[in-house]
Amino acid sequence: MAKINATPHPDEFIYALAACGNEVLAASTSGLYRSSDAGETWQLATASLGLNEEVPSTAVVFSPDYPEDHTIVAGMAGGILRSGDGAATWVLGVTPPPPPTITALVISPAFREDGILLAGTMDDGVLRSADRGYRWASWNFGLLDLSIFSLAISPDFASDETVFAGTESGIFRSTNGGRAWREVDLPIGYETVLSLGISPHFGKDGTLFAGTETQGLLRSTDGGVTWQKVGGGALEGPVNSVVVSPAFSQQRDVAVLCNGEIYLSRNGGDTWQALWPELLAEGEVTALIAPQGFTGNATVWVGIVGGEVKRFTLS
Repeated sequence: MAKINATPHPDEFIYALAACGNEVLAASTSGLYRSSDAGETWQLATASLGLNEEVPSTAVVFSPDYPEDHTIVAGMAGGILRSGDGAATWVLGVTPPPPPTITALVISPAFREDGILLAGTMDDGVLRSADRGYRWASWNFGLLDLSIFSLAISPDFASDETVFAGTESGIFRSTNGGRAWREVDLPIGYETVLSLGISPHFGKDGTLFAGTETQGLLRSTDGGVTWQKVGGGALEGPVNSVVVSPAFSQQRDVAVLCNGEIYLSRNGGDTWQALWPELLAEGEVTALIAPQGFTGNATVWVGIVGGEVKRFTLS
């Protein structure tokens, strides 16, 4: 485990983490950082830009074909950066004015063929790129709330073109690749949806999770048509992140960040237990990734307030 920022930075906040093998990226208050040794040491990923001041980074994704195509896309304060050479150099994507505040990024599972990415913004709705992140356009038809907090893309996007957006007032769904949106009815009425997590077998099991600001965690098993609250009294307070296991169809593991702590369910969200409470007692958790899930010798990375990234290996 290590601090992403080598200099003292008590207000450092890690917004998002991404990992591919031993390569880990951290989007934080002071910029985008990269580790090539599974989080032991960190360097500023955007050093080639020669920036004279810190530029916060709020979201980051690897291409699903990384490292073969070397594509990384990062949301920054006022824009979107894309790299086609594994963060060695960067290009600023062309976005519509005003400069957007990026809150979320998702990438098409068929990115090699379609080059599609979507970005959520704080005040400008959803931006869409179909040329691998070089140019972006607003696609907000039917989107009644332009304050986007989270995005989830179907693993079968190439065929079903389904995307969900969590907003300040609820959830919107697109079934044409993010070009038009329709509001989703929630049993809790209008509520801020801070996070979304989608099953890797969404096309078959229709499972989607929504973390809310004040109403805990919601689950749908029919593609977002109907919803139920799960978690009972265990998940009280804001649910800021939902991580669904890549092997969810066999091992129904899902984890959430709630009130700065990690909770894990082994049965698809019915019951929950705190994960590593004694190891995380000294700091609030702000980001969580588990690219291999939560079983066997899987590695999990956790971002802590103050800029520390901890790595856990499950056994």
